Amino acid sequence: MVDIDGLLRLVHVIGATVLLGTGAGIAFFMVIARRTEDPKLIAHTAGTVVLADTVFTATAVLLQPITGYLLAERTGWSLAEGWIALSLVLYVVTGLFWLPVVWIQMRLRNLARIAAGNSAPLPPEWFGLYRIWFACGFPAFLAVIAILWLMLTKPDITGF
Repeated sequence: MVDIDGLLRLVHVIGATVLLGTGAGIAFFMVIARRTEDPKLIAHTAGTVVLADTVFTATAVLLQPITGYLLAERTGWSLAEGWIALSLVLYVVTGLFWLPVVWIQMRLRNLARIAAGNSAPLPPEWFGLYRIWFACGFPAFLAVIAILWLMLTKPDITGF
């Protein structure tokens, strides 16, 4: 017999770790590539980053609320429970930062491809977008860490 609760927990935890791990990996590789200021290397890295976000992050983003809802329903937790409600708010906050980041990553990739194709340096627009991308990463990453903490500790939060 299949343990549905255990399977849901496993998929939910894998999704959470994919969000954290892919986010950290993407940030690391983009920062290291940016330091080279080599448009060809940056274009390649940004292409891989966009692919990773599409395959891994987007999949986890879709699965997390589904598995979370099913887990809450099966265990009898209300979505209004303090730690769950706060997790949902932080999830939305993460998404509000992640969605523009996805667009920015595609634009960074495209600008780097154009520069590489023209044997030119990265344009000033690239650096401006990179700063926005970098700044958006911090609140999103911290929100994911906070969600993981809430998931693991399930603190008694009232009045939320």
